[in-house]
Amino acid sequence: MPHVGSAVSAHAAGGHASVTSITAPRASTPEVEPVTSTVSLVERPVAPVRTVPLRHGHGTAGIARYRALLLAGDVAGAALAWLATTQLGQLLGLGALPAWGLVLLAAWWVGVLTANRGYESFRLGVGSDELRSVFRSAAHTLIGAALLGALLQSSLVLTGVLVATAAATVLALLTRLALRRWLHAARRHGHYLQDTLVVGSLAHVSDLADRLLSEPDAGMRVVGYCVPRQEVAAAREAGLTVLGDTEHVRTVVMALGVRRVAVASGQSPSYLRELAWSLENLDTNLLVHPGVVEVAGPRMHLRPMIGLPLLQIEQPHFSGWRPVAKRATDILLSAFGLLVGAPLMLGIALAIRLSDGGPAFFRQVRVGRNGRTFTMLKFRSMHVDAEAMLARLKAANEGAGPLFKMASDPRITPVGRLLRRTSLDELPQLINVLLGTMSLVGPRPPLPTEVTEYERDVRRRLLVVPGLTGLWQVSGRSALSWEDSVRLDLRYVENWSLGSDLLILWKTAFAVLARRGAY
Repeated sequence: MPHVGSAVSAHAAGGHASVTSITAPRASTPEVEPVTSTVSLVERPVAPVRTVPLRHGHGTAGIARYRALLLAGDVAGAALAWLATTQLGQLLGLGALPAWGLVLLAAWWVGVLTANRGYESFRLGVGSDELRSVFRSAAHTLIGAALLGALLQSSLVLTGVLVATAAATVLALLTRLALRRWLHAARRHGHYLQDTLVVGSLAHVSDLADRLLSEPDAGMRVVGYCVPRQEVAAAREAGLTVLGDTEHVRTVVMALGVRRVAVASGQSPSYLRELAWSLENLDTNLLVHPGVVEVAGPRMHLRPMIGLPLLQIEQPHFSGWRPVAKRATDILLSAFGLLVGAPLMLGIALAIRLSDGGPAFFRQVRVGRNGRTFTMLKFRSMHVDAEAMLARLKAANEGAGPLFKMASDPRITPVGRLLRRTSLDELPQLINVLLGTMSLVGPRPPLPTEVTEYERDVRRRLLVVPGLTGLWQVSGRSALSWEDSVRLDLRYVENWSLGSDLLILWKTAFAVLARRGAY
């Protein structure tokens, strides 16, 4: 009996919908004879599939280009790091590093990244595995540098490699983050998406497909569905493009050249085993939704127990050393931001005061961790009687759920509109971060009136400290629906980590510069 290996794939820091990736072995067993009985299921017209249109290129071409650019960037980064280190050594009078070191470092850096699976297709462009491979490579390079320095008995070589490795690591991370922005932008416009067949019962396939289509950064383009034979008619009536039944997935894959098969939750182990066997010797990835929502890959681990691979879900990190490290990071970065931004904040305060004579700051009660209230600070961007005007504007609310939003809110002053477009009105919240009532990254701090309308699951947003920025900030801000905002906040609560916080801060800078969803 062939063995089917499996691994958990995380699409997210982001945090995309989690799936278990089952890689069918390229065994030498005879291929299963293609079944042709599905022809009758696809010969009559069906409704168009709900999908992002594919315009130019496909997923394989996009990843190949991504990998080539990544490899070139890593080689260039290693070379620049070595040259910069050489110049620094000469300036400090440490002498010149040997020229062969440049070639050795570049070859070693690419080799160790390859060994740490930094160029594998399914790790590129999504999730945090790609970034973690850089840190693992840096650790291995430092170990190699220590051994080389000891072998050559040269502190110059050891120091040079240490500095060069640090520089190469930073450059490698910047290269990956920049290339991700290019790849994700291309995918959002319909480029470099891999054709994906969704398999499962009618009750589950639509939900999985909607989740995949709502996050094109994952690079999947749903082209059709395979449902149980008895549900084919109902699926077509629901508007799904049914390409076959669940017993003939291989036939559909071979006919269309599909590169990914995504199986919705609820399928039996025996069916998954048979499906994996049927896809052997085909260049197709099998992805299985584990049925666990809003849980990112770092919290999921496959454990071989009682002869079966069981999925272990770690508890969210609400205590221990991680929150302490997060708090220390908040203190350091908020103090630095207040120190550097003090002149700008003073200028903004004067501009607000001179515009209409009102106070520079706006104070509002918000709800923080565990339901405790606090006073949140912002630069005032509305007229002083904005709260009184709110009752008259309720009918014009463009927000969803308990949120009130208007793209052309008459309560906003001219100075305030500029502050909101540039997000400078939120700078005083650094004081809240320093005091501990807010964090740099976290869910949006809600109003008490919003919290009273929270359902049980939404109240989990209150388990962590609210943030100045968060997933909602880098995913559309005011343009998000209430449901999407809640989903992103809950995803953050369940899966936050220091690494994801740093990535969100990085993305926030671009979101602010692009002014996406800010009004």
